[in-house]
Amino acid sequence: VSDEENWYCECPKLYTGKLCQFATCDENPCGNGATCFPKSTRDVVCLCPYGRSGILCSDAINITQPSFSGTDVFGYTSFLAYSTVPNITFYYEFRLKFQLANHHSALQDNLIFFTGQKGQGLNGDDFLELGLRNGRIVYTYNLGSGTATIISKPLDLTLNVHVIHLGRNLQKGWLKVDDQKNKTVTSPGRLVGLNVFSQFYLGGYREYTPELLPKGPRFKNGFQGCIFDVQVRTSLNQGFKSPGTPEGHPNSGRSVGQCKDSPCSLIKCRNGGKCIETGSTVYCDCLTGWKGAFCTETVSVCEPEHDPPHLCQQGSTCVPLPNGYTCHCPLGTSGTYCEQG
Repeated sequence: VSDEENWYCECPKLYTGKLCQFATCDENPCGNGATCFPKSTRDVVCLCPYGRSGILCSDAINITQPSFSGTDVFGYTSFLAYSTVPNITFYYEFRLKFQLANHHSALQDNLIFFTGQKGQGLNGDDFLELGLRNGRIVYTYNLGSGTATIISKPLDLTLNVHVIHLGRNLQKGWLKVDDQKNKTVTSPGRLVGLNVFSQFYLGGYREYTPELLPKGPRFKNGFQGCIFDVQVRTSLNQGFKSPGTPEGHPNSGRSVGQCKDSPCSLIKCRNGGKCIETGSTVYCDCLTGWKGAFCTETVSVCEPEHDPPHLCQQGSTCVPLPNGYTCHCPLGTSGTYCEQG
């Protein structure tokens, strides 16, 4: 496109720059190691890492009770990753509390925590996994010679906070949920040790897909709600501790907020835009015709986001006019939309 000296390229979706050399996220405006995701041709969403919030993830937040937002519209789960739990091989006990975001989320397949061998989803891999399926808690582990699973009774959804206590000694596992009776299971085969090398994932999983989780109990979604007071011990005569090194500190995380905080309360989307929050990640979803971080910029009739799209044919250039647009045709074509040879 040229007007005298000023020429520029009309870029296809997700590319920007004078020569269309930048994908939207190449000129990454997101700070602090956030995951950048192209929301449209010229806008991005920043999926914030642990301890950060805001449109560009520039605000520090203190998280004492992490809130998880399941799987966002871009296909990423919110999660925390702690260092591998040491000495978990023959004996462990976990305690934790959680609050559900809503009753609907209790009926989905939601991952609460996971630690595994290689994280390749292979059948023979050792793993330990806790999740929520159809309103029940599912606790499952494999010591390498077959999977053991305990499924609780349906949760009492009138309770605000749920309490889980679970453990394992060699092949024998047990699970206690709220006021329900203790349930036990014995894993099949001969093996008695849980050998895991992965980090301890809470609320979700780093990878884009849950395919890397173990085959049997694969949970499709990240957790929706708050998980807190997670504690573990690996022998009967030691006290409970929070996971992580240093204790209670995750190595990494994504889109995790502080329970009961709303990042949208700090952001005003304009022109009918809707504020969307998933954990600490927040962005404006603009109505047709508007764009920009706060939906304050109009979409030109010639831009690819415009609805309806312009009709200038391949190779021709759309030029906006005060009302409507015109097509500048390349050599060898003519017609209103350069559609004639």
